[in-house]
Amino acid sequence: MASRVLRIALIPGDGIGREVIPAGRRILEALPPSLGLKFEFTRLDAGYELFQAAGTSFPDRSIDVLRHECDGALFGAVSSPTRAVKGYSSPIVHIRKKLDLYANVRPVKTVATDANPIDMVIVRENTEDLYVKEERTLEDPEGGVYAEAIKRISARASSRIATMAGKIAVQRQKLRESGVASIHKSPLVTITHKSNVLSQTDGLFRSCAKEALAAQQFVDAGVAVEEQIVDSMVYKLFRQPGSYDVIVAPNLYGDILSDGAAALVGSLGLVPSANVGEGFVMGEPCHGSAPDIMGQGIANPIATLRSAALMLEFLGEEKASAKIYAAVDANLEDGKLLSPDLGGKAKTEEVVNDILKRL
Repeated sequence: MASRVLRIALIPGDGIGREVIPAGRRILEALPPSLGLKFEFTRLDAGYELFQAAGTSFPDRSIDVLRHECDGALFGAVSSPTRAVKGYSSPIVHIRKKLDLYANVRPVKTVATDANPIDMVIVRENTEDLYVKEERTLEDPEGGVYAEAIKRISARASSRIATMAGKIAVQRQKLRESGVASIHKSPLVTITHKSNVLSQTDGLFRSCAKEALAAQQFVDAGVAVEEQIVDSMVYKLFRQPGSYDVIVAPNLYGDILSDGAAALVGSLGLVPSANVGEGFVMGEPCHGSAPDIMGQGIANPIATLRSAALMLEFLGEEKASAKIYAAVDANLEDGKLLSPDLGGKAKTEEVVNDILKRL
């Protein structure tokens, strides 16, 4: 059987991104040959340090490489200044826009042995909302200043992200029925919005999402649909996280909910994500560049390893992704080699080596 060759870009970025992305490469290279996968890797630079050196956080040439020469990518983390810096913009936002990676998919789960298991996916619209970054500062008539930002919600983006959420709910149900998933629940999509205040923008998101999820394919698959106002969603997410299956939200709410949900499973260092478009997927751990621990060799690599698995999942290699998930879960269930963010003392290299052995 001929092997499938996947061309993967490695984009470490800043800080601990340079420590965890090599771990992602190692896990891919260690997959059993019987899976029929081979990898070709291309390294691309990105981030604030690159901007300081070259005047760009991600060159246009690198966008061309992703678009024309790669099947997927693993992105690490970037450091962003807290103040405005002329000419600087986030490379991850730039990549999402240029490649139309319209869905940010973030699974949040505990291991099967947890007493109160959590297994949900937050599906975040990735291209618009306040993240269009159209802001301005103006003078008011009384001599002061005020700032305003554009919140853009479109019918097209809202419909396609809800459709993605519905498809993920269907796929998760198939895994449960096949016995792969350890937590049993019915397929459910929760639409999150603030249409009681933002009647036009969030109102449009709500109506388009409900219409998309009323499609016959989701009705036939038994996908239930509910909705939550975002502030109520935050409360219920922390009070009853086991009740949720798939949550779909506009860009800003999805960002906040997914980072908050990471606290439910112990650390951002455990939570993966995938930026998904038509024909391209980029895995991205949810943690930041963590300059406070950079260079100490204690960064948790698990979010990156799970992001590599998630990337493979969206590239149609479910068996390979399942192998990685199982090896990571075995490490966590054993609990003997945990990184400091999880209360352990293991170095990054020790965690990676343990997971590779289990793979």
